[in-house]
Amino acid sequence: MYLKQKSFIIYFIFIVCLCFSNFVFAFSEDKKEKIEMGPMIMHHILDDYQYEITEGLVIPLPIIVYSKTDGLKIFLSSNLFDEDHNPKKDGYMGYLYDHGHLKTIDSNHSFIDLSVTKNVLFLFINAFLMLSIFLLAARGYKSKNRAPRGIQSVVEPLIIFIRDDVVKPNIGKNFEKYLPYMLTLFFFVFFGNLLGLLPAAANLTGNIAVTMVLALLTFLITNLSGNMNYWKHIFWTPNVPHVMRIIILPIEIINVFTKPFSLMIRLFVAITAGHIVLLSFIGMTFIFQSYFVGLLSALFAVLLNIIEIVVAVIQAYVFTMFSSFYIGLAVEQQH
Repeated sequence: MYLKQKSFIIYFIFIVCLCFSNFVFAFSEDKKEKIEMGPMIMHHILDDYQYEITEGLVIPLPIIVYSKTDGLKIFLSSNLFDEDHNPKKDGYMGYLYDHGHLKTIDSNHSFIDLSVTKNVLFLFINAFLMLSIFLLAARGYKSKNRAPRGIQSVVEPLIIFIRDDVVKPNIGKNFEKYLPYMLTLFFFVFFGNLLGLLPAAANLTGNIAVTMVLALLTFLITNLSGNMNYWKHIFWTPNVPHVMRIIILPIEIINVFTKPFSLMIRLFVAITAGHIVLLSFIGMTFIFQSYFVGLLSALFAVLLNIIEIVVAVIQAYVFTMFSSFYIGLAVEQQH
Protein backbone atom coordinates (compact mmCIF):
# COMPACT_ATOMS: atom_id res chain seq x y z
CA MET A 1 0.00 0.00 0.00
CA TYR A 2 2.83 2.38 0.93
CA LEU A 3 4.68 1.63 -2.33
CA LYS A 4 1.51 2.32 -4.35
CA GLN A 5 1.03 5.67 -2.62
CA LYS A 6 4.68 6.55 -3.17
CA SER A 7 4.50 5.61 -6.86
CA PHE A 8 1.32 7.67 -7.28
CA ILE A 9 2.98 10.74 -5.72
CA ILE A 10 6.04 10.41 -7.99
CA TYR A 11 3.79 9.94 -11.03
CA PHE A 12 1.68 12.95 -10.07
CA ILE A 13 4.75 15.16 -9.64
CA PHE A 14 6.04 14.00 -13.02
CA ILE A 15 2.76 14.88 -14.74
CA VAL A 16 2.62 18.29 -13.08
CA CYS A 17 6.21 19.01 -14.11
CA LEU A 18 5.51 17.86 -17.67
CA CYS A 19 2.44 20.08 -17.87
CA PHE A 20 4.51 22.96 -16.55
CA SER A 21 7.13 22.23 -19.20
CA ASN A 22 4.49 22.20 -21.96
CA PHE A 23 3.00 25.46 -20.72
CA VAL A 24 6.25 27.41 -20.65
CA PHE A 25 7.33 25.95 -23.98
CA ALA A 26 4.03 26.94 -25.58
CA PHE A 27 4.38 30.40 -24.06
CA SER A 28 7.80 30.77 -25.64
CA GLU A 29 6.52 29.56 -28.99
CA ASP A 30 3.69 32.07 -29.00
CA LYS A 31 5.93 35.00 -28.21
CA LYS A 32 8.55 34.23 -30.85
CA GLU A 33 10.89 36.72 -29.29
CA LYS A 34 14.08 36.71 -27.29
CA ILE A 35 13.36 36.74 -23.57
CA GLU A 36 15.63 38.86 -21.37
CA MET A 37 15.85 36.97 -18.09
CA GLY A 38 17.65 39.71 -16.17
CA PRO A 39 14.91 42.35 -16.46
CA MET A 40 12.23 39.69 -15.94
CA ILE A 41 13.78 38.51 -12.67
CA MET A 42 14.34 42.04 -11.40
CA HIS A 43 10.75 42.92 -12.29
CA HIS A 44 9.51 40.11 -10.02
CA ILE A 45 11.71 40.83 -7.00
CA LEU A 46 11.59 44.65 -7.03
CA ASP A 47 8.80 46.85 -5.73
CA ASP A 48 6.27 48.39 -8.14
CA TYR A 49 3.34 50.81 -8.26
CA GLN A 50 0.99 48.17 -9.67
CA TYR A 51 0.33 44.55 -8.75
CA GLU A 52 0.81 42.31 -11.78
CA ILE A 53 -0.64 38.85 -11.08
CA THR A 54 0.11 37.53 -14.57
CA GLU A 55 0.59 38.97 -18.03
CA GLY A 56 -2.41 41.13 -18.85
CA LEU A 57 -3.92 40.87 -15.36
CA VAL A 58 -2.81 43.94 -13.40
CA ILE A 59 -4.36 45.43 -10.27
CA PRO A 60 -3.81 49.21 -10.04
CA LEU A 61 -2.66 50.58 -6.70
CA PRO A 62 -3.29 54.04 -5.20
CA ILE A 63 -0.73 56.73 -5.94
CA ILE A 64 -0.56 59.21 -3.05
CA VAL A 65 1.77 62.20 -3.48
CA TYR A 66 2.12 65.47 -1.62
CA SER A 67 3.89 68.65 -2.67
CA LYS A 68 3.87 72.21 -1.36
CA THR A 69 2.72 73.61 -4.69
CA ASP A 70 -0.01 71.10 -5.65
CA GLY A 71 -0.94 69.76 -2.21
CA LEU A 72 -2.21 66.18 -1.82
CA LYS A 73 -3.01 64.17 -4.96
CA ILE A 74 -4.53 60.68 -5.02
CA PHE A 75 -5.12 58.61 -8.15
CA LEU A 76 -4.78 55.03 -9.38
CA SER A 77 -1.54 53.84 -10.94
CA SER A 78 -3.49 52.70 -14.02
CA ASN A 79 -3.65 56.35 -15.09
CA LEU A 80 0.11 56.27 -15.64
CA PHE A 81 -0.13 53.41 -18.19
CA ASP A 82 -1.80 52.91 -21.56
CA GLU A 83 -4.03 49.97 -22.58
CA ASP A 84 -0.98 47.76 -23.21
CA HIS A 85 0.36 48.54 -19.70
CA ASN A 86 3.21 50.63 -21.09
CA PRO A 87 4.07 53.87 -19.26
CA LYS A 88 2.51 56.99 -20.76
CA LYS A 89 5.11 59.44 -22.01
CA ASP A 90 3.04 62.45 -21.01
CA GLY A 91 2.24 60.97 -17.57
CA TYR A 92 -0.80 61.96 -15.52
CA MET A 93 -1.46 65.00 -13.33
CA GLY A 94 2.17 66.07 -13.66
CA TYR A 95 3.65 62.67 -12.71
CA LEU A 96 5.05 59.85 -14.82
CA TYR A 97 6.31 56.30 -14.34
CA ASP A 98 9.97 55.81 -15.25
CA HIS A 99 11.68 52.42 -14.80
CA GLY A 100 9.91 51.54 -11.55
CA HIS A 101 10.09 55.05 -10.09
CA LEU A 102 7.58 57.86 -9.85
CA LYS A 103 8.88 61.15 -11.21
CA THR A 104 7.51 64.59 -11.97
CA ILE A 105 7.39 66.00 -15.49
CA ASP A 106 8.90 69.17 -14.07
CA SER A 107 12.35 68.15 -12.79
CA ASN A 108 12.45 71.10 -10.37
CA HIS A 109 9.24 69.99 -8.67
CA SER A 110 9.84 68.05 -5.41
CA PHE A 111 7.24 65.84 -3.72
CA ILE A 112 6.70 63.29 -0.95
CA ASP A 113 5.68 59.84 -2.16
CA LEU A 114 3.16 58.08 0.13
CA SER A 115 1.91 55.62 -2.48
CA VAL A 116 0.67 52.11 -1.73
CA THR A 117 3.16 49.99 -3.68
CA LYS A 118 3.14 46.22 -4.08
CA ASN A 119 5.32 45.77 -0.98
CA VAL A 120 3.10 48.08 1.06
CA LEU A 121 0.06 46.08 -0.05
CA PHE A 122 1.66 42.86 1.16
CA LEU A 123 2.74 44.63 4.34
CA PHE A 124 -0.96 45.22 5.07
CA ILE A 125 -1.78 41.63 4.10
CA ASN A 126 0.94 40.38 6.45
CA ALA A 127 -0.40 42.53 9.30
CA PHE A 128 -3.98 41.40 8.63
CA LEU A 129 -2.87 37.76 8.55
CA MET A 130 -1.05 38.09 11.87
CA LEU A 131 -3.98 39.83 13.55
CA SER A 132 -6.47 37.27 12.26
CA ILE A 133 -4.41 34.26 13.36
CA PHE A 134 -3.62 35.56 16.84
CA LEU A 135 -7.15 36.84 17.51
CA LEU A 136 -8.50 33.42 16.57
CA ALA A 137 -5.89 31.75 18.77
CA ALA A 138 -6.69 34.09 21.66
CA ARG A 139 -10.36 33.08 21.56
CA GLY A 140 -9.33 29.56 22.52
CA TYR A 141 -8.01 30.76 25.89
CA LYS A 142 -11.49 31.82 27.03
CA SER A 143 -12.12 28.19 27.96
CA LYS A 144 -9.34 27.48 30.46
CA ASN A 145 -10.02 23.77 30.83
CA ARG A 146 -10.02 23.01 27.11
CA ALA A 147 -6.98 21.62 25.33
CA PRO A 148 -5.55 23.74 22.47
CA ARG A 149 -7.07 22.95 19.10
CA GLY A 150 -7.26 24.39 15.60
CA ILE A 151 -5.05 27.38 14.91
CA GLN A 152 -4.27 27.65 18.63
CA SER A 153 -2.54 24.26 18.59
CA VAL A 154 -0.27 25.48 15.78
CA VAL A 155 0.60 28.92 17.17
CA GLU A 156 1.06 27.99 20.83
CA PRO A 157 4.10 25.67 20.34
CA LEU A 158 5.82 28.37 18.27
CA ILE A 159 5.18 31.01 20.94
CA ILE A 160 6.44 28.71 23.70
CA PHE A 161 9.52 27.85 21.64
CA ILE A 162 10.42 31.51 21.03
CA ARG A 163 9.77 32.37 24.67
CA ASP A 164 11.59 29.45 26.37
CA ASP A 165 14.36 28.62 23.87
CA VAL A 166 15.19 31.99 22.31
CA VAL A 167 14.13 35.05 24.32
CA LYS A 168 14.43 33.81 27.91
CA PRO A 169 17.96 32.28 27.63
CA ASN A 170 19.35 35.33 25.76
CA ILE A 171 17.78 38.20 27.71
CA GLY A 172 17.48 36.76 31.19
CA LYS A 173 15.11 37.48 34.06
CA ASN A 174 13.54 40.61 32.49
CA PHE A 175 12.70 38.82 29.23
CA GLU A 176 8.92 39.36 29.56
CA LYS A 177 9.41 43.08 28.92
CA TYR A 178 10.76 42.35 25.43
CA LEU A 179 8.71 39.23 24.64
CA PRO A 180 5.88 41.03 22.72
CA TYR A 181 8.41 42.67 20.40
CA MET A 182 10.28 39.40 19.84
CA LEU A 183 7.12 37.47 19.02
CA THR A 184 5.94 40.20 16.66
CA LEU A 185 9.35 40.26 15.00
CA PHE A 186 9.47 36.49 14.53
CA PHE A 187 5.98 36.10 13.11
CA PHE A 188 6.28 39.19 10.90
CA VAL A 189 9.44 37.86 9.26
CA PHE A 190 8.07 34.31 9.19
CA PHE A 191 4.77 35.20 7.48
CA GLY A 192 6.53 37.72 5.24
CA ASN A 193 8.95 35.03 4.06
CA LEU A 194 6.14 32.55 3.40
CA LEU A 195 4.00 35.11 1.56
CA GLY A 196 6.97 35.84 -0.71
CA LEU A 197 6.94 32.20 -1.89
CA LEU A 198 3.40 32.42 -3.24
CA PRO A 199 2.95 32.92 -7.00
CA ALA A 200 2.81 36.62 -7.99
CA ALA A 201 3.51 37.67 -4.38
CA ALA A 202 5.68 40.62 -3.40
CA ASN A 203 9.25 40.17 -2.19
CA LEU A 204 8.45 41.82 1.17
CA THR A 205 11.28 40.59 3.42
CA GLY A 206 13.64 40.67 0.44
CA ASN A 207 13.22 44.45 0.29
CA ILE A 208 16.15 46.18 1.97
CA ALA A 209 13.92 49.03 3.20
CA VAL A 210 11.84 46.53 5.21
CA THR A 211 14.85 44.72 6.67
CA MET A 212 16.45 48.10 7.46
CA VAL A 213 13.44 49.19 9.53
CA LEU A 214 13.37 45.87 11.40
CA ALA A 215 17.09 46.15 12.14
CA LEU A 216 16.66 49.80 13.17
CA LEU A 217 13.95 48.84 15.67
CA THR A 218 16.27 46.26 17.24
CA PHE A 219 19.08 48.84 17.26
CA LEU A 220 16.93 51.43 19.06
CA ILE A 221 15.52 48.98 21.62
CA THR A 222 19.00 47.59 22.31
CA ASN A 223 20.69 50.93 22.89
CA LEU A 224 17.79 52.58 24.72
CA SER A 225 17.65 49.60 27.07
CA GLY A 226 21.42 49.54 27.63
CA ASN A 227 22.49 49.79 31.26
CA MET A 228 25.67 51.25 32.74
CA ASN A 229 27.50 47.95 32.38
CA TYR A 230 26.71 47.86 28.63
CA TRP A 231 28.01 51.38 27.94
CA LYS A 232 31.01 50.79 30.20
CA HIS A 233 32.06 47.82 28.04
CA ILE A 234 31.83 50.03 24.96
CA PHE A 235 33.57 53.23 26.10
CA TRP A 236 35.87 51.93 28.83
CA THR A 237 36.35 48.19 28.47
CA PRO A 238 37.15 46.67 31.90
CA ASN A 239 40.03 44.33 32.75
CA VAL A 240 42.30 45.52 29.93
CA PRO A 241 45.29 47.93 29.99
CA HIS A 242 44.51 51.64 29.55
CA VAL A 243 46.39 51.82 26.25
CA MET A 244 44.34 48.94 24.85
CA ARG A 245 41.11 50.67 25.91
CA ILE A 246 41.90 53.57 23.60
CA ILE A 247 42.54 51.13 20.73
CA ILE A 248 39.42 49.08 21.46
CA LEU A 249 37.11 52.12 21.77
CA PRO A 250 36.64 52.82 18.00
CA ILE A 251 36.20 49.09 17.36
CA GLU A 252 33.45 48.88 19.99
CA ILE A 253 31.68 51.96 18.59
CA ILE A 254 31.80 50.50 15.06
CA ASN A 255 30.50 47.21 16.47
CA VAL A 256 27.39 48.98 17.80
CA PHE A 257 26.39 49.83 14.20
CA THR A 258 27.60 46.65 12.48
CA LYS A 259 25.19 44.50 14.53
CA PRO A 260 21.99 45.96 13.05
CA PHE A 261 23.70 46.24 9.65
CA SER A 262 24.42 42.50 9.67
CA LEU A 263 20.79 41.79 10.63
CA MET A 264 19.57 43.91 7.72
CA ILE A 265 21.90 42.43 5.09
CA ARG A 266 21.54 38.80 6.22
CA LEU A 267 17.77 38.68 5.80
CA PHE A 268 17.79 40.76 2.61
CA VAL A 269 20.46 38.62 0.89
CA ALA A 270 19.05 35.24 1.97
CA ILE A 271 15.51 35.92 0.75
CA THR A 272 16.42 37.82 -2.43
CA ALA A 273 19.07 35.29 -3.48
CA GLY A 274 16.58 32.44 -3.08
CA HIS A 275 14.05 34.17 -5.33
CA ILE A 276 16.70 34.95 -7.96
CA VAL A 277 17.94 31.34 -8.09
CA LEU A 278 14.37 29.98 -8.27
CA LEU A 279 13.40 32.34 -11.11
CA SER A 280 16.65 31.53 -12.91
CA PHE A 281 15.82 27.83 -12.99
CA ILE A 282 12.33 28.54 -14.29
CA GLY A 283 13.80 30.93 -16.87
CA MET A 284 15.99 28.16 -18.28
CA THR A 285 12.86 26.66 -19.87
CA PHE A 286 12.15 29.88 -21.75
CA ILE A 287 15.77 30.14 -22.91
CA PHE A 288 16.30 26.56 -24.16
CA GLN A 289 12.65 25.89 -25.18
CA SER A 290 13.09 22.19 -24.51
CA TYR A 291 10.77 19.63 -22.92
CA PHE A 292 13.72 17.98 -21.17
CA VAL A 293 15.08 21.25 -19.78
CA GLY A 294 11.55 22.26 -18.80
CA LEU A 295 11.11 19.03 -16.84
CA LEU A 296 14.46 19.41 -15.07
CA SER A 297 13.78 23.07 -14.33
CA ALA A 298 10.39 22.23 -12.87
CA LEU A 299 11.89 19.50 -10.66
CA PHE A 300 14.62 21.82 -9.43
CA ALA A 301 12.02 24.55 -8.86
CA VAL A 302 9.99 22.18 -6.65
CA LEU A 303 13.10 21.24 -4.64
CA LEU A 304 14.15 24.87 -4.31
CA ASN A 305 10.67 25.81 -3.12
CA ILE A 306 10.98 23.23 -0.35
CA ILE A 307 14.41 24.63 0.57
CA GLU A 308 12.96 28.16 0.48
CA ILE A 309 10.31 27.15 3.02
CA VAL A 310 13.06 25.88 5.33
CA VAL A 311 15.06 29.08 4.77
CA ALA A 312 11.96 31.16 5.56
CA VAL A 313 11.68 29.51 8.97
CA ILE A 314 15.42 29.64 9.67
CA GLN A 315 15.77 33.32 8.76
CA ALA A 316 12.85 34.28 11.01
CA TYR A 317 14.46 32.30 13.84
CA VAL A 318 17.94 33.75 13.22
CA PHE A 319 16.69 37.36 13.09
CA THR A 320 14.79 36.90 16.36
CA MET A 321 17.64 35.04 18.05
CA PHE A 322 20.27 37.68 17.23
CA SER A 323 17.91 40.51 18.18
CA SER A 324 17.27 38.92 21.57
CA PHE A 325 21.00 38.24 21.99
CA TYR A 326 21.91 41.89 21.32
CA ILE A 327 19.24 43.09 23.75
CA GLY A 328 20.49 40.55 26.30
CA LEU A 329 23.99 42.02 26.06
CA ALA A 330 22.57 45.49 26.65
CA VAL A 331 20.59 44.59 29.79
CA GLU A 332 23.06 42.10 31.29
CA GLN A 333 23.95 42.91 34.88
CA GLN A 334 27.56 43.10 36.06
CA HIS A 335 28.70 39.92 37.76
